Parts: sequence; C-alpha cells; structure tokens
Amino acid sequence: MEEYDRQDALFYDYYSTGVPGDVEFYVAEAVKAGSPVLEIACGTGRILIPVAEAGVEVVGLDRSPSMLAVAREKVARLSPATQKRVQLVHGDMRGFDLGRKFTLAMIPYRAFLHLLTVDDQRRALRCIREHLVDGGKLVLNNFDPRLETIVAHRASLGSALKLDSEFVHPETGRRVLVWDTREYDVAEQIIRQYFVFEELDGDGHVVAKRFNPLVLRYLFRYEMQHLLELAGFRVEALYGDFDRSPFRPGGEQVWVASRA
Repeated sequence: MEEYDRQDALFYDYYSTGVPGDVEFYVAEAVKAGSPVLEIACGTGRILIPVAEAGVEVVGLDRSPSMLAVAREKVARLSPATQKRVQLVHGDMRGFDLGRKFTLAMIPYRAFLHLLTVDDQRRALRCIREHLVDGGKLVLNNFDPRLETIVAHRASLGSALKLDSEFVHPETGRRVLVWDTREYDVAEQIIRQYFVFEELDGDGHVVAKRFNPLVLRYLFRYEMQHLLELAGFRVEALYGDFDRSPFRPGGEQVWVASRA
C-alpha cells in the first residue's frame, strides 16, 4: 500500500508546505552545481519545478505513483522549454538505477526520515553515492529532535487530536480541517503521526473524513554524520536553517556533503 493515494496526494500541497526558505536554498544549490540534478522523494514537485524553472535539468524520483501523477499535471502546465528539463521516475531511494550520474542529489523536506531502519538508511546513501559524479554533492535536511520537547509532549498531550490547519478543497470548494495526532517511541526513535481531514459543508457538518498515517524515524546530529561518513561522503557543512546559520539544537539539520 502506498503512503499517499490519489486524494492524499491531491491534499498534500495544502497542508505540507515545507520549511521557510527551503525552496530558495535548494534552487541555489542546484544552480551552483549545474545540470543534471537528482531530487529524491520529489513528491508533487514543490522543489523540483522551481529548480527546472531556474534552468537546471532535474530528475525527480518518488515511490508514490499518486504524488508523481500530481507532479506530472503541474509540469504539463509549464513552458515547453521548462518541461524538457524535467524527468519524473517512479522508484525507491533504497535501491534505484538511473543509468547516469548527477552533479547534485537532494532529499528535501525531511524525506530521509521515511527510512525506518539503519539498513535502509545505509542502502539509500550508498545508492545515491553511486549516482554522483566524483565530487558530486548530496544536500538534505532533517529536523533536529529535542528529547525534552518529546517528553513534554507525551506527558501533557499524549496522542490527543489537535487542529493543525485548514484549506479549501481543490475540487469541491468545501472547507477542510486538518487534525494532527502523534505518538513517540523514544527507544526506537519513531514518530507515528496521523493526519485527519474533515471536509465540511456550508452548515459545518462533516461530509467526508480521511486518515493519512505518517511514520518517521528521527536522527540525531552525530548519528546522521556517522551515516554519511560510513556511506562514503565527506561532510562539508551543517546549517541550522536555510539561511545557512550555524547549527543549533532543536532547529533544522541542513547537510551538505560530497562524494569522498
């Protein structure tokens, strides 16, 4: 079963909007590296399309056919010149073979955290390394976990349902409320999160409800650095946000590494 079916993929851009500054950061890295660039877990094209619009040839890889379908619809609305710079591929970051090498690989918006075991993480990094030219770079970001925040959340809220956001349904025009609940497994470093979408009619009655589960394995700073080095990468920089500020606990881990 894929993580995002057609309806979930249709909703994705409305409740999953990225981290401030991430689009500009990844576009800048892609322009600096030059074509061709590989985006892993490209989803609906939130990063990929601005990269292509900046004049860079980009291949987007994702394991969700529904997310790729939304991305293809977006790409089809671009100029012919931009469309020619985009290729979308169905595949899994843990094992793929594109038959070519790239100047840069990107894993935006914490998508590396979808890998739930150390074996999967190492497989993915080794596979990515094999797709990079000598000296090619890997850029990715994860959130930096804070145990005190996790413990406080478990103590005060548990798995209570909380209102996260709302948007207008792109097909029906109805209001959609997005509720969020999450549970933490500290021993396994696992977050189990559920998004609940409630579609309301004009009188405020729920006319449709959907559930979208999300499971992530969070990584601490030196754990991620060790994984990169074991896979044959040399860490060039670790930033705390997309303004390239110094790393600080509890912020973002923005990694820049090169193929050693």
